[in-house]
Amino acid sequence: MKNFTLRIACAGLLVSSAALAASTAQRELEGALRATPDAINGEALFDHCASCHGADGGGEADGSTPRIAGQHFRVLVKQLVDFRSGKRWDFRMEGAAEQHHLTGSQDIADVAAYVARMDVAGKRGIGNGEFVEDGSRIYKKQCASCHGPEAEGNAQRDVPRLAGQHYGYLMRQMYDAVDGRRPALPRLHSQRIAPLDFQQVRALSDYLARIGWQSGGDTAKTVPPETRQIP
Repeated sequence: MKNFTLRIACAGLLVSSAALAASTAQRELEGALRATPDAINGEALFDHCASCHGADGGGEADGSTPRIAGQHFRVLVKQLVDFRSGKRWDFRMEGAAEQHHLTGSQDIADVAAYVARMDVAGKRGIGNGEFVEDGSRIYKKQCASCHGPEAEGNAQRDVPRLAGQHYGYLMRQMYDAVDGRRPALPRLHSQRIAPLDFQQVRALSDYLARIGWQSGGDTAKTVPPETRQIP
């Protein structure tokens, strides 16, 4: 009886801790979205991010690190909060987003606003181009209703830009979604990606990597300025 009572108490403690963490994350998210970003502080905070994402926020063409330059502010804020609260997993980002580097909602808003305004031009990893037309068809059927006709996302609905993201990174995130390694993503993602075979995932990723958007706006363009093919 004593052990049973102890187990119940421990379970209650875990539930309370999870509820507290969720409440803290929600407060940070709301606080960052309400904040007035400080561009100077955002630039200073980004120095720590640049070690992985590059000084231009372009990430790595092989997809090991994503392009974040020009991503929507609300999307960036949400991802930082998710990494801080354990809703998204990556040991590098969990460390970079912790309290030691970003002390609270204001810092989150500052660095997110700085990154959102960065120029999106630069190298991006692409596939071999063999299945790009298939990728376009898959995107229009499966993804465009949420992510937009040119994969530009939606700033107000927290829908990320996918256009111009690195081929390798896109592939990895699709498989992570299906395998449950992106728990904060709506289930619709895994439901739509799971039926795709390897060639279709490659096709979709390559298509998205090859389209982009003009600096300082949401107008798409189909040919990126510089590319690097990934096997």
